[in-house]
Amino acid sequence: MDQSFRYLLMAAQGLFQRAVMAELSQAGLTAGQPKVLDYLGQHNGSIQKRIAAGCQIDPATLTGLLGRMEEKGLIERRSQDGDRRSLCVYLTEEGWEKQKLVRSTMERLEEEVLTSLGPVQGEALMEGLLGICLRLAEDREALQ
Repeated sequence: MDQSFRYLLMAAQGLFQRAVMAELSQAGLTAGQPKVLDYLGQHNGSIQKRIAAGCQIDPATLTGLLGRMEEKGLIERRSQDGDRRSLCVYLTEEGWEKQKLVRSTMERLEEEVLTSLGPVQGEALMEGLLGICLRLAEDREALQ
């Protein structure tokens, strides 16, 4: 296995994502939806631009993803103050149920991984990943 930084970072993200989707696909969720549900759980009522930045998703890709989520009844888009140009995205009741499942699944898998590393190594990893995000983020507000 290639042990370069780029490969290991990509592989770790892909493996974690695969583990998350192995569980959440049984709940009818597809790729991309868990991260949007997780984001909206903390930022319900966001505009699409903020969701795209917060989830590190291309805005055009997000548009299609939100359309499918709306069809499934997970979200609804509402105009803000009657302005049709600024639609805010809100979780529906079913969306909140799926969001709780996403959150608990991700937290459990995260705990498994970090516990296996031990407290010192886990904390160092988290600090390192935060440093990477801050260094590479074009929009630091999106990381909140």
